[in-house]
Amino acid sequence: MKPKAVLGALLLLVIFSEPALATEAAVTPETVSVERLALPETLVLDGLIEAVQQSTVSAQTSGTVQKLPFDVDDSVAAGDLIVQLESSEQRSRVNQAQGGRDEAQASLDDARQQFERVSTLHERALVSRQELDRARNNLAGARARLERAEAALAEAREQLSYTRIVAPYGGILTERHVELGESVSPGQPLLSGLTLEQLRVVVDLPQQYADLARRDRQAKVTLADGRVLQTGAMTFYPYADPATHTFRLRMRLNEPNGSLFPGMLVKVDIPVAWREALWIPEGSLVQRSELRAVFVLDDNGQPRLRQVRTGTHQDGRLEVLAGLNEGEKVVLYPGKLVGSERLNLSAASEADGHSDEEAGN
Repeated sequence: MKPKAVLGALLLLVIFSEPALATEAAVTPETVSVERLALPETLVLDGLIEAVQQSTVSAQTSGTVQKLPFDVDDSVAAGDLIVQLESSEQRSRVNQAQGGRDEAQASLDDARQQFERVSTLHERALVSRQELDRARNNLAGARARLERAEAALAEAREQLSYTRIVAPYGGILTERHVELGESVSPGQPLLSGLTLEQLRVVVDLPQQYADLARRDRQAKVTLADGRVLQTGAMTFYPYADPATHTFRLRMRLNEPNGSLFPGMLVKVDIPVAWREALWIPEGSLVQRSELRAVFVLDDNGQPRLRQVRTGTHQDGRLEVLAGLNEGEKVVLYPGKLVGSERLNLSAASEADGHSDEEAGN
C-alpha cells in the first residue's frame, strides 16, 4: 500500500473512532466552494493604551496643605475637592481689599455729590468754570480709584479660590506629590490623575511603512484574547523620532468599557502588502493531532477525505496553502457525516480503490 493510501486510511480510522453524530440513512452535506480572495500581509506591532485626558494639578498660590480627601487610586468626580490649602493669609487680603473697595466707593459718592452741587451753582453763575472743572476731575479720579479697588478685591478673591483645588474632570488619581502639612508655592505639582472614559492607542511605525500606512489608513487593534477593538480616526505625527526613526500613529478607542486601562499592551496589525490566497471556512476543517484534512466532493458528489496544509485564519476563514483548488466543493460541517450511510459508502468505495491499487502493485 502506498504512503498516501496509508495516510488516508489512518485519517478515516481517526474520524470513525469518534461517536456517531448523525445516524440517518442519508445525510445531505452542506458544502461551500473554495474561494480565491486577496489576503493582506500585515505588520504586527505592539501598541500601548493611554488616556486622552491625563494631567497634573499644580498649586496656583502659596500655602500649607490642610486637607487631602483622596489618595492614589481613588476615583473622583468632576468638581470634587482634592486639595485644601490653609487660607488665613488669603482671607486677610480679601478683607483688606474689601475695605479699600468700600473706601473708594465712599470717596466716589462724595465726589459725585460735590460735582452735583458745583454744577448747580455754576448754572446760577455763583462759581467759576475752574471750580466746575476741578469737581469734574475729582469725580473722575474717584471712579478710577473705585475701579482699581474692585480689581484688587477680585484678585484677592481669586487667590483665595486657589486654596481650594477641585478635580477638573472625573477620573482616577494616579500620583500624589505632596503630604499634609507641607508648604507649597505657585507651580508646585500636587496630584496627577487621568480619566478612563476616553482612551487611545499609540504605536510607533518603522520609517519604511509610514507612507503606506498614512495613505491606506487601515489598522486592526486586538487584545491578547483575540478581541478586536473598535477604533476611531487616525492621527499621524508629522515627524520621526530621531533615536528610533519611527513615526507615531495614534488612534482613538470607541469602546472603553471598563476592561481597558492605560498602560495595557495591544497588537496593531497594519497592512503592508496584498497577495492572492485560497480560503475555506474554519468549520470545514477536520483536525486530529497533527493531521489537517477536509471532505471534498468528487465528480459523483461523494465526500472524499483529503489532507490539506493551512496557513493563517481571519474572520472565520482559513487560508489553504496546499491540497485544494479554487472552485472545489468542501463539506462545511464534516462532523455530521461521521457514522452516516453516505460517508460509509464513500469510505467503502475508497477502500475498494485502495485494494485494487494494492493488488495492481
